[in-house]
Formats: sequence, structure tokens, C-alpha cells
Amino acid sequence: MTIRTILYFSAALIATCEGFTARPSANIRSSVVPSSTASSTNNEAASTSLQASNTNELLPMRRGSSVALITPYTSDNKINEPELRKLIRWHVESGTDNLCLLGTTAEASCMTMEERATVIKIGVEEAKGRVPLLVGTGTINPNSVKTMTQQAVDLGADAALVVSPYYVKPPQRCLVQHMIDSADWDLLPVVMYNIPGRSVVDMTDESLAMCAEHPNIVGLKDATGNLSRVQSFRNLHSDPDFLLYSGDDSSSCEFIQLGGDGCISVTANIVPDRMHQIMTLPSEQAASLNKPLNSLHTTLFCEGSPMPVKWVMQQMGLISSAQCRKPLDRLDPVFEPALRQAMSEAKLSMSP
Repeated sequence: MTIRTILYFSAALIATCEGFTARPSANIRSSVVPSSTASSTNNEAASTSLQASNTNELLPMRRGSSVALITPYTSDNKINEPELRKLIRWHVESGTDNLCLLGTTAEASCMTMEERATVIKIGVEEAKGRVPLLVGTGTINPNSVKTMTQQAVDLGADAALVVSPYYVKPPQRCLVQHMIDSADWDLLPVVMYNIPGRSVVDMTDESLAMCAEHPNIVGLKDATGNLSRVQSFRNLHSDPDFLLYSGDDSSSCEFIQLGGDGCISVTANIVPDRMHQIMTLPSEQAASLNKPLNSLHTTLFCEGSPMPVKWVMQQMGLISSAQCRKPLDRLDPVFEPALRQAMSEAKLSMSP
């Protein structure tokens, strides 16, 4: 019996009576396409049996650089829709391979369902069919995950990013079941998000591999920063179409060299063209391009994200306000010199 078979049946045993069963017809992974800036591949849709309103329009996730897009706000704390549109257009033109909307960097946890709809609609209007749209729908309550995922698919998203439940510290069997449930709804392809630094729970490679056997789970965002886990996970789940994304900018270049497929990046908010190249070029060229960004990768987390990245984007003239929603705020000025130095090393210009 192969490891793959053992893991599959182990996952089935862990699942409850409503657990998953494999659905061969929903072969999402066979539609995964490589990173590319060529428009000829942009309109290829995934062939799936997912039961959702935009089933025939799903654009498969790509290898390469995915931006964890910020949400710009106006001075009165509303979504700055013109600036959001401008940012998305810039990313499409700059070669960003996937757009990640409504993640942590987008401050999605502080949005209403109506505001979430606004962001998704703008993403669809500006990028649908050109760049895959990955929408964050994860939270603690599975019912809320389902509601947000249903909204995302109805509005035109291509995949759902589901974070492991935070704060409540579920054991491994419950983490597995949470991800399996998210995939069993047959709404969108699921990218799992393992970020123990925020969720306080770390899904083990064994648990992740169990989940990866589900045909509707197409990828993993690994924000552990532990590069050894690329190979340890691949040893348990070797499907070449299963996408491994780094969620740690400071190690994403090495992550690719060790067998990863790309990143979901905060730094890409600032240098989307360079992050695309770093994720797709041969290792020596990628390392050379990444070196000037090393300080930036780290300093963008000098205070709670997205406060630092919004400050840098305002300095560059990309957004008009660096304000974040409460409980966050504007960047503490004490961190500005370090960010200016990182910008200088990355050869980024301040807006006049």
C-alpha cells in the first residue's frame, strides 16, 4: 500500500459521518497552469463539476507571485474604490500571477459582508479571466466560512483561501475536518493557509497531506518560514499539480529553490514585477533580484501588518492614505527610518 493510499484512508477515518469521499469528476488540479504573462493562457477555465454560479468561469491558480492585496481606505474610513481599481490594474500589467483578495493584509476581518462584496466585485470587474482571484474566506466558525465562500463564488472568485481556525486551538483531527468540510461544500477550489504565528496552531505535514488528498483542495500557503517543510510535505504528498505557496516573504526565494511553486506576498504590493520575476526566473537570477529586497521583506513586519506596507505605498504615491482600520492605526513614526532605509536598499523612490 502506498503512502498516498494510507493517507487517503487515514483522512477518511478521521472525518465524521459527514466526512469527505473523493469525487474523481472534480479534477481541479489537472487544470493548474504555470505562471505566465502571456494573455493567451489567461482565459483558460478549469474543467470541474463544482456546484456554483460561476463554475464554467473558474480560472485555475498559477505558480508564481500572488499579491496579498491591501485595501485602500478614504479619509472617512470607507473603501477607496478608485484606488483599489488602480492597484488591481497595476498588478495585472505588472505580471502578478494571482490576486489574493480579502486576506489578513486586506484587513478583511474588519469588513462587513457588503464591503467584502464590493472588493470582490471590483476584482472581478478589473481582472476576471486575466488573473486568478483567490479570496480569503477562512475564520473560526465553519458556517461563516461557508457563507463567505458562497458569496465569493457567486460574485466570480476562482478559489478560496481558508486559514486554520485561530484562537480556539483545535487539535489536528479537528483542523483536518475543518479543511475537508470547506472542500466538501463543492463551492470553490480551496487553498489551505497554515500560519501558526497568528492562529497558534500548526497543521502538521501529516495533517496537511491528508487534506491534500481531497480533489477540491488544490494548494497550501505555508507561513511557517520553515524551509524544511517543503520537502517533508512533498515526501508525503508528491502530486506535482498540488501548489505550495510560501507565506513568508523573507524566505520565499529559497522556498522556490527547494521545490515550492510560488508565494502569497506582502512585498508584492510594492514591487509586483520583481516578485513575479523572483518566483519564475532561474535560481541565480532570482537570488540576485531578491537580495536588494531582503531588508524590505523583514521591515514590512516591523509593526502589525498592513501598517508598514501601507506607509511605504503612501510614500511611493500608490495610495493616498496609510490609515488602517481599528484595532490597527497608522504606522508609529519610530519605524519610519528603518522603512526608508529598506526602501533605499530596494531602490524605491518616494513620491514628490
